[in-house]
Amino acid sequence: MKYFVTGCAGFIANRVAQFLLDAGHDVVGVDNMNDYYDVSLKEHRLDKLKSCERFEFHQIDLESRDSVKKIMDNHDFDAVVNLAARAGVRYSMVNPTVYMTTNAMASLYLLEEMQERGIKKYVLASTSSLYAGQQMPFVESLAVNTPISSYAASKKSAEVMAYSHHFLYGIDVSVVRYFTVYGPAGRPDMCIFRFIKWIDEGTPIELFGDGTQSRDFTFVDDIARGTIAALKPTGYEIVNLGGGQQPVSLNTVIEKLESLLGKKAKITNLPFHKADIKETWADITKADEILDWRPQISLDDGLAQCVGWYKDNLPWSSEIKLP
Repeated sequence: MKYFVTGCAGFIANRVAQFLLDAGHDVVGVDNMNDYYDVSLKEHRLDKLKSCERFEFHQIDLESRDSVKKIMDNHDFDAVVNLAARAGVRYSMVNPTVYMTTNAMASLYLLEEMQERGIKKYVLASTSSLYAGQQMPFVESLAVNTPISSYAASKKSAEVMAYSHHFLYGIDVSVVRYFTVYGPAGRPDMCIFRFIKWIDEGTPIELFGDGTQSRDFTFVDDIARGTIAALKPTGYEIVNLGGGQQPVSLNTVIEKLESLLGKKAKITNLPFHKADIKETWADITKADEILDWRPQISLDDGLAQCVGWYKDNLPWSSEIKLP
């Protein structure tokens, strides 16, 4: 099979592309290599993919439909896996326009190109941020019509446009809503990477709120497996990919990292951010039933892998700039 994977220098898409290559498929990957966070980390991930002869990379911006068209003209894709996105809740309040152009309009361009070529399978990465204010554990049938950040709103836009193309043109769509993904070479704007770096170097952790806020942490390899499982025909389905267990507080995560690093954290408490969610918790029954998927990596094992990667890549890993 041949897959078009967007955002392949990004945290999740990079693992998805790697797993597809390991399974013997061909992957054409694109990424605009933007500098929202340290590009050296994106290059680090991308270098591993480039060692495979069945991987082809193009540095393009998905907001340029002509660039997308040129690539699709040269390949016969079995499916599109759209994992490219402007991520991050807080930055979406600073620059909401780029979130809509990247997360919504670029998704529309992909769907339009698929429709013109008869590509019938689309996997779209979405977010647990849509569930803000809903009852936990979050189930896919909940109405998510009140996004509290531009990031969540842009993802909702991408979801409903994917539905319209399913309805009108028969494109088979799997929307996978991710829950707090972490792992080795993770995003430096997210708490796990930041906490490890700050604890290791003795810099005070910037903790928004009192640390009791909790998350359904999900290891990146589990997320990648679930995303690939979503390539099966589903019609149009929205599926949660999360840890599925009782959510874990940030204070607990900090304690676990202190133990792994053998160092005590210094903490600076800051006001809780209005656009953040207090808790996330995924109901993953649907993922089990439809995709035969369930997470395999425990939080303890996953955090140990994160710390191991950080130590193995010193001193470079300590020099990665935080957004």
